[in-house]
Amino acid sequence: MDNLEDAKKELDKLKTTVEKADDEKARLILEKLEEDEAKKNAQREMMANSKQQESCQKEFSQHLDKMQDEIQKLSKNKQNILDKLRRRKAELEAKRAEASKLKHKFKIYAQIPDTDVKFLARIKDENGEGEDSSQLIRGVFTISQRAAVLLKGGQALITFEEEKVAHKILRLPSCRVSCENSILNVKPKGVTLETSVKFEVHVDVSRKELRVFNIPPAMPEDRTEDRLEMSFSRPSRGGGEVESVDYNGKTGTGSITFLKPGVAWRLARKGLYKVNLESEVNVKVGPEYEYKLEKFQTSCGSSKRTILLEGIDDVENEEDLQDHLEIHFQKPNNSGGEIENIKYISQGKSLQAFFSDDTMDTIN
Repeated sequence: MDNLEDAKKELDKLKTTVEKADDEKARLILEKLEEDEAKKNAQREMMANSKQQESCQKEFSQHLDKMQDEIQKLSKNKQNILDKLRRRKAELEAKRAEASKLKHKFKIYAQIPDTDVKFLARIKDENGEGEDSSQLIRGVFTISQRAAVLLKGGQALITFEEEKVAHKILRLPSCRVSCENSILNVKPKGVTLETSVKFEVHVDVSRKELRVFNIPPAMPEDRTEDRLEMSFSRPSRGGGEVESVDYNGKTGTGSITFLKPGVAWRLARKGLYKVNLESEVNVKVGPEYEYKLEKFQTSCGSSKRTILLEGIDDVENEEDLQDHLEIHFQKPNNSGGEIENIKYISQGKSLQAFFSDDTMDTIN
């Protein structure tokens, strides 16, 4: 009996174990199914991610190619811009050099002598009234540069009275000039004149204002202006009633405006004036004026009656050789004619030859 009870207990125990095993088996099967589903989901997600990765890679490659093309285009544009910049810089430097050359070429270095100007009458306006004495003195001066050519050593210039004589000689390839003990072969050429300029200088001179220079910075500007006004108001020194004073302490210059015209011009002619600052000093005075250049013209041309002779050897002294040249080119059988002017210089020398208006043809 006891064995049967033990067998039942053992059987129940086994049933319980089997049930647990079945439950565990069911649980494991369910977990396996879930894992299989998760695996399939993971595979599907991996496939989707893989496709997305391929798509992103393809898009990235396309974008990279596009960016590389854009970078190449930008690099090419940059190089083109740099090349263009270099060309423009070279052009700018060339233009600056040309401008500097032209500026130097057209700059006139000349000491213009003092010239007395005689005023004959006042200009009347449309109403027939004379010019107001308080207005400016206006002048227009024409500056004209004479055309010239540089004559070098071993060259000669000959100006004939007739244009046709010069034309005949210029058609000759060379001319044989007989001297005392030798014969010279000289080559005739046309004369191209250097560029000349012509312009007008318009000057407006004030009748009431006086320019003051070399004012020492001895006092503050307001006190200096007061002292200048008092000094230029003294009739005993040639001054007059002052309307206003303008003083610049940085430049040491000033401008005095008088009430009446004539005082400024009278003082300007003196050149110096005594003023009382901290002490009595002489300051330089001059007229107050403005000027501007107008009608600037450049011209170049040639002289149709003048020829240039080159290749002249110094076989004789300068004066004798010039005489031989003049004699040769005066003879009609040498295609010559009457000579108006001749100048020869020997080797190692040079001079500037100037032409009058009646001996040249001008192109503006």
